[in-house]
Amino acid sequence: MLRIKKLDIFILKSFCLLFLGTFFICLFIFMMQFLWKYVDQMVGKGLDVTVLAQFFIYAGLTLVPASLPLAVLLAALITFGNFGERFELMAMKAAGVSLLQILRPLVVFIAFICVVSFYFQNVVGPYAQSKLWTLVLSMKQKSPELDIPEGAFYDQIPGYNLYVGHKNRDTGMLYDVLIYNFQNGFDNAQIIYCDSARMELTQDKQHLYLHLFDGEEFENLRSQTVSSESVPYRRESFKEKHALIEFDSSFNMMDEGIMDSQSISKNMAQLDADADSMRQVVDSMGIVNFNNALRNAYQPVGMDPTLKVRGERSVDEEGESAPAKPAYTTSIKQIEHIVATHMVNVDSIYRISSLDDREKFVSNAFADVAQVQADWSNREVNMKLLQSNMRRHQTAWHEKLTLSLACMIFLFIGVALGGIIRKGGLGMPVVISVLIFIFYYIVNNTGMKMAKEGRWLIWSGMWLSTAVLAPIGAYLTYKSNNDSVVINIDQIMTAVKKFFGIRSKRNLARKEVIIEDPDYSTLPERLQAFSTQCADYMEQHDLKGAPNYYKLWTNAEGDEEAEQINETLEGFVEEMSNTRSGHLLNVLNNYPILTTEAQERPFKKHWLNLACGIFVPLGLFFYIRIWIFRLRLKKDLETIMNVNKEAVYVIDSMAEK
Repeated sequence: MLRIKKLDIFILKSFCLLFLGTFFICLFIFMMQFLWKYVDQMVGKGLDVTVLAQFFIYAGLTLVPASLPLAVLLAALITFGNFGERFELMAMKAAGVSLLQILRPLVVFIAFICVVSFYFQNVVGPYAQSKLWTLVLSMKQKSPELDIPEGAFYDQIPGYNLYVGHKNRDTGMLYDVLIYNFQNGFDNAQIIYCDSARMELTQDKQHLYLHLFDGEEFENLRSQTVSSESVPYRRESFKEKHALIEFDSSFNMMDEGIMDSQSISKNMAQLDADADSMRQVVDSMGIVNFNNALRNAYQPVGMDPTLKVRGERSVDEEGESAPAKPAYTTSIKQIEHIVATHMVNVDSIYRISSLDDREKFVSNAFADVAQVQADWSNREVNMKLLQSNMRRHQTAWHEKLTLSLACMIFLFIGVALGGIIRKGGLGMPVVISVLIFIFYYIVNNTGMKMAKEGRWLIWSGMWLSTAVLAPIGAYLTYKSNNDSVVINIDQIMTAVKKFFGIRSKRNLARKEVIIEDPDYSTLPERLQAFSTQCADYMEQHDLKGAPNYYKLWTNAEGDEEAEQINETLEGFVEEMSNTRSGHLLNVLNNYPILTTEAQERPFKKHWLNLACGIFVPLGLFFYIRIWIFRLRLKKDLETIMNVNKEAVYVIDSMAEK
């Protein structure tokens, strides 16, 4: 018992040291990624060190939950990769400690990390997110630091465009200065050109104070109502002129209340309560819209057969008119009265109306439809916005659980892969952990996007990454615990070669030690008998012709003769490979490697072959495949017979010597 306790301490110490290092590395990487997205909001603003420090602190607190899973994965890979590389993991298992027992202290520690991750997301995260995004929005609103470039227009001062030819950075003097003032509009622009100028901020940092020297001022005097072509303007020359431009360069923090409605600034209890309230509002809006649609729906009406309209034209039940030349004397007010007091056929009313009335009917109908369409479009936009906000709250609720549980899943994946790969350090483990985390990121973001867009159920989209990675972690842990190969490349390549009929070539080399030489006295006779066996098999099975489709699938017997030929061939190759003759070894390398099962039915069970034959598309595929392999077997048997002749000739030549 004491030995296991010391082992637990050893494993925890090895893992925790690496975990601390990988955590800060991952946090730094995520911080740099986050900073890169918002670096344009910070550069050139003249922000104080305290503001930047707050930005980095709050950003770091919000990125802790995202850094923990990757840190756990990388630390587990390196730790158990080191154990495998130094044979420490093998020694633990040889001492009777299973992988699950080795994992026991780490499971307890990572469970604590999961709780820490959940605490950061549910308590620290909302507070830090609210502070961070309030700070980011405040940075966006802050005016840029006054740094006017040379030889280019500067438009960061609202309502002004400034051009400076060159400036003296030692004295602060600006030369060849051109100022465009558009505060009164482009038509009433004020233009100032001066030889030199000096610019400084007022003490309250709310205005720019300009000292202008040796210049001219131009200004249009046209008002907004004047439309004459001759526009008066004012021109003023000055030796020295002073101007005051409004420019707020101070940093003002916005109210944090702007983040109260955002899902990222709420804990699970608040998310659940707000999502439930939104669901009730959505249901209420749906009921109101449904009732509104029923009240305002246009329902067809029937025609009263006894109704007749003033004029020479009468209308029957089918809406057909009797006289050939009717008089269109029915007014709109009369028609409205008829529609209100009787069940009428609208098409008939339209046909008996005058052209002017028809035009009014159509225009009124178009106006009503446009109004209804605009009303329902607004209702649709409002409903979609509310549903989208509700789904964001629901996904944020589930994300706090899934991201915490990801630490435990990544522990099992990292431990299993580290024990299988048995490579420590920062090489292979970093590559594998990054690839796994990218896969997790893609799956998680796909499910989250589908859930937020309402295409999937909220729980199915948010728990997709857990449902995908948890079985992978369990499978890898099982394989690592049993010391079995996760993916046997040799078996896969053998199966692929067998299916496509790809064969290897023989590469026999001379043996250094030969215990028993081949029986050269009987080999020629046996090789000739083997050639006769191959010829009889070819004649009996008619390998050149197409096989019978019905017999192919109904025959339950296997091709034992082909298997015997293959066994005989391999026996000859094994016996003659003990020769000391290099010429004979070259002849043996010409023997083909037979695939005796490819020219027969694909399945070992008879009922599967019958089902394959009945399902004609699949049966035809295997039928053509079998026919091709029969033709190849015929060619191989002919090759065997020719190589037998060469072998007999070489053996006879050796006997003569």
